[in-house]
Amino acid sequence: MIKYTTKLRKETDELVDKIESSESNILKKSIEASHVLADAFNQLKSFIASYEFKNEEEEIIFFKEIKPKFCYRLIYYRKLYNIEMNRPAGSDKQKEYLNGELDEINKYNNKRLDFIRYYRSGASHLDSLYFLRRKMDTEQYLETFYYELDPNFSTNYDFKVAKILSNDVLLTYLMQKIEELNHDGVSLPTGFPPTKLTWNGTKTELMEQLYSWDSNNTFGNVPLTQLSDYIQNVFNIQLDKNLSRTFDSMKIRNNPTPFLDLLKDSLLKRMGRKNNE
Repeated sequence: MIKYTTKLRKETDELVDKIESSESNILKKSIEASHVLADAFNQLKSFIASYEFKNEEEEIIFFKEIKPKFCYRLIYYRKLYNIEMNRPAGSDKQKEYLNGELDEINKYNNKRLDFIRYYRSGASHLDSLYFLRRKMDTEQYLETFYYELDPNFSTNYDFKVAKILSNDVLLTYLMQKIEELNHDGVSLPTGFPPTKLTWNGTKTELMEQLYSWDSNNTFGNVPLTQLSDYIQNVFNIQLDKNLSRTFDSMKIRNNPTPFLDLLKDSLLKRMGRKNNE
């Protein structure tokens, strides 16, 4: 399963990145990206229809991690298309409109704070309720979209995870557009560089960096899972999905931070200084 989904996601991301880097306007990009992502989503659904999960753990991984990361970009581009199609003329009206969209996202998130905290924290004790099929939640059943879901390809909360991830990207987009309006339409830098850098160190070395940034709150109040997704995207690498397990392994090493120590030594050497000088 992992081999197939990884290959499909890589191919899909490459196609979407190519669309994003084109000179087309945002509406055309949104439509083209939506078509690519919808096709990939259908391929994923067809694959799962004939695939038998090895155990509950594999099923949870699929519906908690894999499916939402295919789905969230499709939700994002469809929503982006609707936002831009309905965007009014005039700077003040646009600011009011875009701020209204921000409010809607915040309302959605505020109603689901308990689950968002659960997901962001990397917790897993409720995964069997949230991410196994045919374990219907009464509240979820009452949501209108539930009736349209395929019970063989859906769980109680995989859609919510995708929606949360989509909202993260939409929030960034909306705030950037509002900032542009505040700066008389001047384009500001986007979240990712046009060409991805590839991390040449080990995954464990990058995890040292990741946890040091998170511990120091270097990027502000950003959840660890969100920071991890961002770093993986920028540095073109896939880290262990179980962040807490990796951290536990780091803690019990004789030297818990060998890479950070190496970086410090390298920098001091470049400065012509010695450690503990």
